[in-house]
Amino acid sequence: MKASGTGGVNSRLSSPDSGLLKASAIALGSNMGDSQAILAAALENLAQTPGIFLEAKSSWYKTKAVGPPQPDYWNGCVILQVEISPQSLLETLLEIEQKFGRVRQEHWGPRTLDLDLLLYDDLIVDTPTLQIPHPRMQERAFVLVPLAEIAPNWIEPVSGRLIQDLLKEVDSSDVHLVMGN
Repeated sequence: MKASGTGGVNSRLSSPDSGLLKASAIALGSNMGDSQAILAAALENLAQTPGIFLEAKSSWYKTKAVGPPQPDYWNGCVILQVEISPQSLLETLLEIEQKFGRVRQEHWGPRTLDLDLLLYDDLIVDTPTLQIPHPRMQERAFVLVPLAEIAPNWIEPVSGRLIQDLLKEVDSSDVHLVMGN
């Protein structure tokens, strides 16, 4: 479960009923078009979605793409408080990706927007359409660096380890800060 004190600001003017909310971590990435503008607009879309409240946003980082040769990625993470199920959250993320022109053709290919559901409270899900925690999260510095910035004490539920400790085990030398929070 997410530790308290991650910082950040609720994107809503009204205060949600915290008893109904679940913490969720989302990774954002883009390497096509104006990535900075796309990521900012994607965050705005998330913040305007009923049942989703933005709690914290990481800085933006630039990283080399995984897979075939392509432009570098802009990456970051957000912590959300959500009133919707993990499946509904995934569907919302996929809808936002499509809104920004995401086409799923090439595995690890370039994309205008990539939104990955990393964590949902302390839940473990393994279905054909949804895996929580994200199955490759622990291997990816471009996910762990921004996530550790905003939620270092969140416990990854499969390993039982803190995000900040998982980060210590990956090479983060190719993750470069491009825009602070």
